Order: sequence, then structure tokens, then C-alpha cells
Amino acid sequence: MDSDYITFTQLIKRKTGIDLRLYKEAQMVRRLTSLYEKRGFSSFQDYFKGIESDKELLHEFLDRMTINVSEFYRNSKRWEVLEKKIVPKLLQDKRSLKVWSAACSAGEEPYTLAMILSKFLPLDKIEIVATDIDENILARARLGIYPERSLQEMPNDMRKRFFTEDGTFYKLHPDIKKTVTFKKQNLLADSFGTNFDLIVCRNVLIYFTEEAKDMLYSKFSNALAKNGILFVGSTEQIFNPGSYGLETEDTFFYRKS
Repeated sequence: MDSDYITFTQLIKRKTGIDLRLYKEAQMVRRLTSLYEKRGFSSFQDYFKGIESDKELLHEFLDRMTINVSEFYRNSKRWEVLEKKIVPKLLQDKRSLKVWSAACSAGEEPYTLAMILSKFLPLDKIEIVATDIDENILARARLGIYPERSLQEMPNDMRKRFFTEDGTFYKLHPDIKKTVTFKKQNLLADSFGTNFDLIVCRNVLIYFTEEAKDMLYSKFSNALAKNGILFVGSTEQIFNPGSYGLETEDTFFYRKS
């Protein structure tokens, strides 16, 4: 590994708590080299100095590193399974659910969860914890203002019920925003809560090494209540769920056994 990049990973870990070594190296080096060259830097060392002195560069780095590509009801067929099969089953024996949206990006995922749960529970009974490593993206999530492209897969009734059109953007209503609490969290380094009925972590695990994935699946399993559900992305199927104390409930849904 290039010593310039090694030093950079150490400095970034000290500054942000992010351990870049747990990401696929070639992919991350390529992504970050392209970013720093675009900003006029010639090495990782120079780039880190820039990050130190310019908050915008730090935010851009975090944004690029966390791959913030998201939209409401992304891969809508999976959300349909959640609404028609998973949530009714979870609510058979409970009046409320403990829900966590991990690596929530700009908030589209946890707000989608809140909209689906609103079909079963009053809004004041819905509580979702949503976490991400990037403070900047969490600030955007709390604002609840989205471009039209983020709402492409959203059912029209949900759009009408929960959004106000504002020029080319859509503003989320305050009552749905209140259902989600956003917090900063490093999935790889921080401890998780416990007894979650539903954990959603989609389209982020593909960026981790096999070793990091293995650690995260174990941590997610430990964080679930008995019969709780882990919902992963459409490229993140777990081929050996039993080794984490999980069983396949449906495609991309795993139940804590």
C-alpha cells in the first residue's frame, strides 16, 4: 500500500474516527484520488492539509466517502414486502416497534419507514432512530427538503400526504419529521443499541471488506430482539445467515432466531 495513503488513513482516523482500511482499498484510493485531483491537490498529504483548513473540503470528503445515493422507496418492490408481510407480522404481538435505519444518508430511508409505519400506527407512536457517519448529511436529513428526483418511486398518496411542493423541491411535513431522530454513528467502530424489532441497512455493506461485513452482520444480529428483522439492500444477500443467528424471512429480510 502506498505510504502517502497509509498516512492519510491514519490522519483521517484520528480526525473523524473513520477507519478507511476497512473499506475496499483500490476502490477508495481511486475515488479519493479523483476527488483530490479535481480540487487541485497532488497527494493525499496535501489533500489532508486542505481538509484540515477547509470545512467544505471535509464535508465533500465525507459525502464522497459515504456514497450518498438515495431516494424514497428505493427498489419499491422490497418496501412492498416490508409493508404487506414484515410489518404486520412484527405488530402481531406489539403495539409499537423499535426501529433503526443504519447508514441513513440524507434521510430518505427512515422517512420512507415512517410513511409505511403510518399505515399501521398513529404518527405520535412512531419512533425511528437513524444514524450516519456524516454530520453534513445528517443536517440535510433534518431539514427534510428534497429534489423531485428523490421522490420518483414514491406512491402519489404518500407524496400528497407528507410533502409540500416548494419550487423544484419538496418539503416534508413537520409531523413526519418528528418521528425520526438522527444521530452520528460509525457502524464499524461504535457500539449498537439492543432489542430492535427492525433494522434497515441497505446499499452500504457492499462497500466494506468481507471481514468488516462479517463483523457488522454479527453486530446487527446482537442488536435485534428475538424475531426482529434485518432488512438489507438488493445486492447484499446474506448467504450464510445461520452463522449470525439469523434465518431468511424473505429475499433480503432476515429474522433473528
